[in-house]
Amino acid sequence: MDAAYDAVVFDNDGVLTTPTEREALLEAIHDAFADVGVTDPPADHVRTLLGPSVDSLREVADAHDVDPNDLWTAREHAAIETQLAEIEAGRKRRYDDVDALAPLESATAIVSNNQHETIANILNHFDFEWVDTWYGREPTVKGIDRKKPTPYYLELALEELGTENALYVGDSWVDVEAADAAGIDAAFLRRDHVEGVGLPAAPTYEIESLEELPGLL
Repeated sequence: MDAAYDAVVFDNDGVLTTPTEREALLEAIHDAFADVGVTDPPADHVRTLLGPSVDSLREVADAHDVDPNDLWTAREHAAIETQLAEIEAGRKRRYDDVDALAPLESATAIVSNNQHETIANILNHFDFEWVDTWYGREPTVKGIDRKKPTPYYLELALEELGTENALYVGDSWVDVEAADAAGIDAAFLRRDHVEGVGLPAAPTYEIESLEELPGLL
């Protein structure tokens, strides 16, 4: 029987590896502010840089009279370094059910809102040899506008894989919306950290473990 999909694309954080601890990211943002000469940023400015829009980034940068590009570059590099340290310390780990993905015959990719370099570090550390290609966010202001639910990186991955017949597996509403915008099906993975979380649109499938995925394919 032919496979239902030519390719399967995965979000990373909360799907393949555990989400990075919020406190570790907040500490990284403090380091980034220090790198651009801001020694005591307000807590709300630190929280804003967890997931800013371009406008909110510029507002924070203007408040401290720093260049938004410099601030965001410092933030991204601090986040990359912090997440690598979390991986190496075993605090950011792979989920056990990822083992179910190694035998998949479909082409595979990762598309994440995390930095491209962070995804590369994850691939190297956890030896995800079964991943054919991956796209993470550019560590630039332009990368902010290109993150999901915008399908920019997802569409790049599909183009590289040479198919539009793909399934996108994620754990967030942005994954479901990005898949819909790219014209492909979505499987919502309801892990413990999204238990009870509602979705603005229904995914094609809802699963509780990656071990269910081969049955969909």
